[in-house]
Amino acid sequence: MKQILLVSAAAAFIIALLVGPIYIPLLRRLKVGQSIRQEGPKSHFKKQGTPTMGGVIFLTSILLTTLFYAVKNSDFYLLLVVTVGYGLIGFLDDFIKVGLKRNLGLTAKQKLFGQLVIALIFYYGLLQRSFDHSIYLPGTNIGWDLGWFYLPFLIILFLATTNAVNLHDGLDGLLAGSSAITFSAYAVIAWALSEWNVATYSAVIVGAVLGFLVYNRHPAKVFMGDTGSLALGGALAGIAVLTKTELLLIILGGVYVIETLSVIIQVLSFKLRGKRVFRMSPIHHHFELVGWSEWRVVITFWIVSLIFAILGIYIEVYAA
Repeated sequence: MKQILLVSAAAAFIIALLVGPIYIPLLRRLKVGQSIRQEGPKSHFKKQGTPTMGGVIFLTSILLTTLFYAVKNSDFYLLLVVTVGYGLIGFLDDFIKVGLKRNLGLTAKQKLFGQLVIALIFYYGLLQRSFDHSIYLPGTNIGWDLGWFYLPFLIILFLATTNAVNLHDGLDGLLAGSSAITFSAYAVIAWALSEWNVATYSAVIVGAVLGFLVYNRHPAKVFMGDTGSLALGGALAGIAVLTKTELLLIILGGVYVIETLSVIIQVLSFKLRGKRVFRMSPIHHHFELVGWSEWRVVITFWIVSLIFAILGIYIEVYAA
């Protein structure tokens, strides 16, 4: 089984490497360049026009690799639905913003509706099989059967995860590296739980995003856009549900939680006190504005991601 995980990850890495030189010039010709916010860090202005929607690179790799390596069971199809489904929502949002030159992309209601539909399709798939509607305290057998309340919980989980992961995508290589670490942790956890197909799917995503990272590392030749970040968020939430580690995701995805909390704190502080806590949110931009180099910020967040990943693995695999 370990060999399958390594081979599938390696295959996904190679495919992403091969399709990158095909997609990147195509995205340039389509003129889907990234727009930089005027209020953002000044160092980001040189990134203006860099192709976005690069998530199609690792999505192509994930599709091709899983179709070859993964066992075609319900887990496979459920994970494919949320990965491709949320990726499609992100693709539409990116295309409207940069392809059709409409700055706002999909409206908040349109994006929310799409995210709800994908979550409901995923839940319908769960109902077609024997599924535990309980959530468990990480590292224990203590659980709470939510019954039909599991549906609103699942919807909140998908919305929170996809948007938190999306917030983390703001610097060259930041999300690609952090997500590779998080999905690596899930590959280990799923393997320990004998969830072989979920482990393989997680390993494929690791290989695919690492292949993408070759082109996304600083200075980035391409950005993943919402196409990639929403797809990764959907896959992450789906894997958490199938491995019954929904609450553990708070730890494994600790960097995404931190980024989200920084935005919430910033907004609340400004509305209630008229003052900002951070120079800019999400918090990775704050560190840039206090003088850290972009590469230093990225490496620091990767290290934090690794710490959370190790902690999550320890809790679920060794402390349980």
